[in-house]
Order: sequence, then C-alpha cells, then structure tokens
Amino acid sequence: MSHYDFRKSTYSSGDAHGECVEVARNIPTTVAVRDSKYLDGPVLRLTPRAWSPFLHSLHSE
Repeated sequence: MSHYDFRKSTYSSGDAHGECVEVARNIPTTVAVRDSKYLDGPVLRLTPRAWSPFLHSLHSE
C-alpha cells in the first residue's frame, strides 16, 4: 500500500470528541481521506479530478 501523509482538515473543530477528517495529497494520482478516530480503518481514495466535485458536494449541503 502507498504511504499516505495524512493531514487534519482545516475545518476540523479540534473538540474533545476527535471528530476529524484527514486528507493525504502526497500521492500524485490519489487523494486519500480517512476518519482520524480510526487510523487503521477504511480509506476513501479519489482521483484528483474527482476531488474538487466531491468537496463541492459537501459544501452545497
């Protein structure tokens, strides 16, 4: 598996519940997203081309 360099989202609240999304963009062909509470859990992998519409869909809610 590729080594992803995950970073916490700037939108993370930093509260005690640890509800955070982490994103890795260090692999040119993949944007990886995971839940920071489950570091060994599933990772959502998107192409960079799909990343922008995915973010837009989250902001339009």
